[in-house]
Amino acid sequence: MKCPHCGFGDSRVVNSRPAQNDKAIRRRRECLQCGKRFTTYETVVEILPHITKKDGRREDYDRSKLERGIRKALEKRPISESEVEGLIDAIESELYRCEAGEVASSAIGERVMEKLRKLDIVAYVRFASVYREFKDPNDFIKELKEYLENKG
Repeated sequence: MKCPHCGFGDSRVVNSRPAQNDKAIRRRRECLQCGKRFTTYETVVEILPHITKKDGRREDYDRSKLERGIRKALEKRPISESEVEGLIDAIESELYRCEAGEVASSAIGERVMEKLRKLDIVAYVRFASVYREFKDPNDFIKELKEYLENKG
């Protein structure tokens, strides 16, 4: 790690502690040449699989796309910010554990629907209506009937 003050390439760690909810390590370092101190953060770099779209295109995973869809479905619903973040993090964790280098966007959509179904039925139906491209009110009724039959 190069010193930001003098550019020397060697330093010693003076102090380490967890940071960012234990997702990183904060290290205080001291340059062995000029003696000035600076802070670095060490995090794990996790590589997510590529996403394969319905039309066969491949693209990099984009958390903001997942988050936008989920937030739109949960709009004006009594769900806390921590629950929303937890849902997104849970889906992302499943993607990290995926052994394949690619995941179909449909598989992500199904995961989202599964989690929304458990969290909030209204958000689930909203998401499903867009994801499954509901054409008329009968599609909504069919989805709700299936939910009610499987719930009890």
